[in-house]
Amino acid sequence: MQVNEWFLKVVGKVKAAQLNNWNLGLAFLFAIQGVILLILSNAYSLPVTTSYLTADPLVSQTTGHTVLVTATQHFFDVNLIYLVAAFMFMAAVVHLLVATTYRVKYEADITNGINHARWFEYAFSTSIMIVIIGMLVGISDFSSLLMLFGLTVAMNLVGLTVELSQRGKRDKNRLALIISSLTGFLPWLVIAIYIASNRINGSSMPVYIYWLAGSMFILFLCFFANLLLQRQRKGKWADYLFGERIFMVLSVLAKTALAWQLFAGALH
Repeated sequence: MQVNEWFLKVVGKVKAAQLNNWNLGLAFLFAIQGVILLILSNAYSLPVTTSYLTADPLVSQTTGHTVLVTATQHFFDVNLIYLVAAFMFMAAVVHLLVATTYRVKYEADITNGINHARWFEYAFSTSIMIVIIGMLVGISDFSSLLMLFGLTVAMNLVGLTVELSQRGKRDKNRLALIISSLTGFLPWLVIAIYIASNRINGSSMPVYIYWLAGSMFILFLCFFANLLLQRQRKGKWADYLFGERIFMVLSVLAKTALAWQLFAGALH
């Protein structure tokens, strides 16, 4: 039994080492896309605002008492190309680090059914991506954007805790998966509400935004399905590394699709 466990562990390490070329390739792919987008893109800035309560002098004078209303103030502008470059370079740096400096730790984690690097990279890169989508559909309030960012960070960190608690075993931590699902779907619900509000009130967004948001949501569902299959060890997903490769492919598709759809629609 001990020999069998030792053999399986050695095989796991060999398979984990095979991901090194994948990580080097993805590091280059993300980095070169980031550089090309910075060179080719024009500035495209969207406003970030903040809201506060203030007295409406006209209504207050008419009614004879202070009437508070919500006022909106311009906070700052964000050039979207810098956000796009940020998640591209972030992914490139993480893949390069796990292929070089942190390769031993990364391969040991993968062998044990854990990937710290993936979850921490997603925690920030996918959060930036959600903020970009939110801004494109009309969310400008700083607090709202911060909540979108925070919920997406939380979703990924809960995903990490699931892996840490299971350590490669069949997933039984349903509560953590439910929490991760809720924190992941809530930003999409907010985005859907803004899209629906635009349609209901007759405000037409550029067509590319609908395609961009729709494709990103479909890829989000693919990420979630891959996570469930990986944790439940269904079929080919019984091998943790198969699910890991699917995560890598989905990461490339999601980041590339968002970046180049935004370039084609607004940044070129």
